[in-house]
Amino acid sequence: MVTYTDSLNGITADQLHGYFVGWPNPPSPETHLKILEKSDEIFLAIDNETGNVVGFITAITDEILSAFIPLLEVLPDYQGRGIGQQLTRRMLDKFDRLYQIDLMCDQKVQSFYARFKMKRAHGMTIRNFANQAGVELHSSDKST
Repeated sequence: MVTYTDSLNGITADQLHGYFVGWPNPPSPETHLKILEKSDEIFLAIDNETGNVVGFITAITDEILSAFIPLLEVLPDYQGRGIGQQLTRRMLDKFDRLYQIDLMCDQKVQSFYARFKMKRAHGMTIRNFANQAGVELHSSDKST
């Protein structure tokens, strides 16, 4: 059985193995945990038998007008069980009063998001694959 939570209480990097399949420079489980900690909103799917996180979704939001969903992932052995749908539905429900909810995704998964009445849109992006494993910005690196 899988349970869902929006809390990181008790979650460690040891529970975050197997993600970012196919990425040439995937974040380590320790960096993955930092990503979850620094996200404005998260939902996790946890396997009750193993205690491992088997799926997650993250969001960044101003909590007034807009939100951006950068990551949704379900471990390969758990795909096809509706976990991604549950995670997405929970996040979209959390933001249902906002004006805009955006995400960028590969064309092959656009039909998944269309189930949630999301529409294709044009956008721009930069992908710096040399930093795909993650880098941490320090306060002196951020513009004010």
